[in-house]
Amino acid sequence: MDDADRPALRASDADRERAADLLREAAGDGRLTVDELDERLTVAYATVTRDELDRLLADLGTTTDAVPTTSASTSPAARGGRLPVRPGPGGSSWIVSVMGANDRKGHWRVAARCVVVNVMGSSDLDFNDAELASGEVVVRVFSLMGGSSIRVPDGLTVDVSKFSLMGGNDVDLGSERPDPGGPRLRLQLFSLMGGNEVKRGRRRSREQRRLDREERRERHELRHADRRDRRDR
Repeated sequence: MDDADRPALRASDADRERAADLLREAAGDGRLTVDELDERLTVAYATVTRDELDRLLADLGTTTDAVPTTSASTSPAARGGRLPVRPGPGGSSWIVSVMGANDRKGHWRVAARCVVVNVMGSSDLDFNDAELASGEVVVRVFSLMGGSSIRVPDGLTVDVSKFSLMGGNDVDLGSERPDPGGPRLRLQLFSLMGGNEVKRGRRRSREQRRLDREERRERHELRHADRRDRRDR
C-alpha cells in the first residue's frame, strides 16, 4: 500500500495533551498571543488525527513528537489543576434540587452550559475530577431558601459573578493565578434567602478533619500552659 493510501493515524488523548502543552510553551515564549493560544487549544482538543495536530504546530517549528520543556512538577497538568476537555454534546446541563439534595463528585461530565436550581434543597458540586464539554463552561446557580457547596481544583481558571438578596455567597479561591491557556469555569451565583459556597481544592477527609481538631486543641493547651508558666514566675 502506498503512503498516500494509508489512513491517517488517529490522535490519542495523550497526543492532544502534548500538543496543548507545546502550544502553551509557545505562548510563554511569545510566539503566540493569548487569543491565538485560546483558538488553537480549542482546535487541538477537537482534533481527530495526528496530522491535524502537526499542522496546528507547523508554524511553531515543532510536532507532536516533541517533548515539552515545561517541568512536570510545575505544569498545571502535573498539579492536577487542568481538567480534561472533550468538546461535544452531552454532560450534566440541569441539576435540580427541590426539598432534596444532589451530589456530583468523582468523574462526571459537565455540559458547556449547566443550570443548577436549589429550592429549599441543596447541591454538592465537586469539579476536581470532572470532564468539561467545552474549553469554557458556564454554570448558573439559583438558590431559593437553599444552597450549593462548590469545589474547584487548584490551577483551574474560575470567574465568579454573584448576586444575593437576604442571603449570601461565600467565595474563597485563594491568591493563585492559574494558567491562562487552560480551560475556564464561569460561575454565576444567584441567592435569595439562601447561600452558595465556592472553595478551591479537595475536601479534607473526616479523619483529616479529626486530626486537625486534635492539633488545634494541642496548640491551644500549649499556649494556655505557657501563659500559666509565665504567671507563676
